[in-house]
Amino acid sequence: MGKCMKKTKIQNRYIYRWLCTVLLCLLATVMFFAVWVEFVVDHNQTSNLTGWGNLGMAAGIYIVLYYIIGRALKAYGIGVYRKANLLASQVMTIFVVDVIELFISCAITGQFRFFPQFLWRYLLLGIVQSIVIIFITIFLVDLYRKLFKPQQILEVYGGESCENTEFMNTRPDKYHIVDSISVDVGTDKIVSILNRYEAILLNDIPSEDKNDILKECFRIGKRVYFTPKISDIIGKNSEDINLFDTPLFLCRNNGLAFHQLVIKRVFDILVSLIVLIVFSPVFAIIAILIKAEDGGPVLYRQDRVTIGGKVFSILKFRSMIVDAEKDGVPLPAGEDDERITKVGRFIRATRLDELPQMINILVGDMSVVGPRPERVEHVEKYTADIPEFVFRLKVKGGLTGVAQVFGKYNTSPLSKLKMDLYYITNYSLLLDLQIIFETAKILVQKESTEGFSKEKQEEICEQERKEI
Repeated sequence: MGKCMKKTKIQNRYIYRWLCTVLLCLLATVMFFAVWVEFVVDHNQTSNLTGWGNLGMAAGIYIVLYYIIGRALKAYGIGVYRKANLLASQVMTIFVVDVIELFISCAITGQFRFFPQFLWRYLLLGIVQSIVIIFITIFLVDLYRKLFKPQQILEVYGGESCENTEFMNTRPDKYHIVDSISVDVGTDKIVSILNRYEAILLNDIPSEDKNDILKECFRIGKRVYFTPKISDIIGKNSEDINLFDTPLFLCRNNGLAFHQLVIKRVFDILVSLIVLIVFSPVFAIIAILIKAEDGGPVLYRQDRVTIGGKVFSILKFRSMIVDAEKDGVPLPAGEDDERITKVGRFIRATRLDELPQMINILVGDMSVVGPRPERVEHVEKYTADIPEFVFRLKVKGGLTGVAQVFGKYNTSPLSKLKMDLYYITNYSLLLDLQIIFETAKILVQKESTEGFSKEKQEEICEQERKEI
């Protein structure tokens, strides 16, 4: 009986999300349809365009686009993703679809001279749609959290090296780790208590034990979460090969394909040129402020490592005092670091100190999106501790990346590595666009630029001195 109730609760969650998806798609389409009908009635240049068949086709195109693009951008994960992520994805979906509709509408009317009129109409439409969808989404998320309680989870952990699962406590609306048990008690003991919980979290346990528990959870229909090992991330993007009478998976492990490299390079050049031109006044103002504060150099150069182990000089607006590391010891910025200047505190908080890296991107040292390039000494240190750290060097370092969007300034090297490997093995232009959009959102989140504590800073400094 209890098992059936748990399955019903899970099914109800899926039904609720499906209804939310339908509602959001219909709302966006109805608002578009109102603007579209009003326009074609007054400006129709094509016979029968105002017929219900043609009007229905226009609405059909919009709702299909909205659904497909929204799915790609994860805009419908009510109860799955944070509110901020959902709202960002919804707004991005709205404006991407409305931009596409600019050209579709001109093509349908047969009059591209209407482009300026469509432009301002769809711009206003996008703003209104965003406001309405934001309020509706917030309501739907709040309602979900009232209707569906957080999942009651059993954590099965391995040795002392297992990952800290405190990150799950940041989503008390979705997850609640009720109990934790060591895998050392034996899989038979663990299997006997699985049905007491809604889901299981496998935290860095031996492969043999993980396989046994996974298969049992599959047999009884129990949901499983697990912290991935590096090999899990690499294998996740494998291809199916259906040539034999047994399943076969292929991991190419070559990094980005040639056509992906070409697309990515063209994208980098276009983005860097646009930013350098549009933000040129901002460059000038920041340069003047830095120079006026202490008379030191405007730019700060630092050796970083990118694709294939190549070393290059990364450019930043200087945010610290001159000779902040004059003793030669690399020291990450602390929470209240006295070395940070007044101008530096502002440009670091807003990430404006990173703007000069558009020059690095334009000349080909970096990409807009990719693993954040590390300092030479840090790469050497992290590689000594985690040999797989060099896997990040299969692609160019980036201005932003998955680790920057979903991690923090002080996220551990192993966690950053796993996030960067996810990006490398799942690269697409759409993923790049999503990461860029998410980057704009985290600029207002203090924790994303959170520095190391004073104690941690001193610990790192002492380690660096010993190695020198």
